[in-house]
Amino acid sequence: MPDLSTRMILRLEGVALVLAATAAYAWTGQSWWLFAALLLAPDIGMAAYLAGPRIGAFCYNLVHTTVAPVATGIAGLAWQAPLAVAVSLIWLAHIGLDRALGYGLKEPTGFKDTHLGRIGG
Repeated sequence: MPDLSTRMILRLEGVALVLAATAAYAWTGQSWWLFAALLLAPDIGMAAYLAGPRIGAFCYNLVHTTVAPVATGIAGLAWQAPLAVAVSLIWLAHIGLDRALGYGLKEPTGFKDTHLGRIGG
């Protein structure tokens, strides 16, 4: 389990990510309604917990790591697809917000066990 200073650094990293992604989103000129509508969309991954904690953690972590949204953003830039860039920035903002609030990648032992420590204690 990370010590307090490591946890704080990881949470600050989340703050930086949500601020950077939101600022970049503002620069795109896309609709703030789209931002609001999709900001919590990655949490749909929690539904996989209905299949058990191991599958739930795997699916949740797939949509809560930066690899897919960064790849989506790069593809959107390469193919000149502004909507893909916007979605990737919203997705990154969500991940940053989660990290800033202390919600980390899930361990297969249960939803409250994360790489940032146990949620709620």
